[in-house]
Amino acid sequence: MGGFLYYLVRSGRLTTQAASVSRVKSAAQISTRLIALDPLLVNLADPGGTAYLRLSLVLRVADASANKADDAKAAKDDEGEVDAVRDTALAVLGRQTSDSLLALDGKDRLKSELRRSLAQRNPKLKVTDLFFTDFLVQR
Repeated sequence: MGGFLYYLVRSGRLTTQAASVSRVKSAAQISTRLIALDPLLVNLADPGGTAYLRLSLVLRVADASANKADDAKAAKDDEGEVDAVRDTALAVLGRQTSDSLLALDGKDRLKSELRRSLAQRNPKLKVTDLFFTDFLVQR
């Protein structure tokens, strides 16, 4: 009988109350929101200066606005946050070359560099994920 109950719990067919409570707590503690940026158009650092990148970017960030009481102040803070993210992204993207972006791991390296730069620029902005919704390199 004990082996059968163990099998049901381990397979997920029978949940224990403690396990379901811990899942609910962790989901409630981590709320996120998306920040979608307008498309960015950047000249790349290629020799000759003829290459450019068009990129649309969406960030998933840990939501700190749940503690904010004033919605008007929160909206104004969000606008400043988006401007800071755009500025940081433009600075990082402008240092890239078309060859580095078109390499096999180019997009992954760019995501890592963007996350690192965003964390340095605004430590309160906790980027949990970063998505490219449009990515075009023109030479």
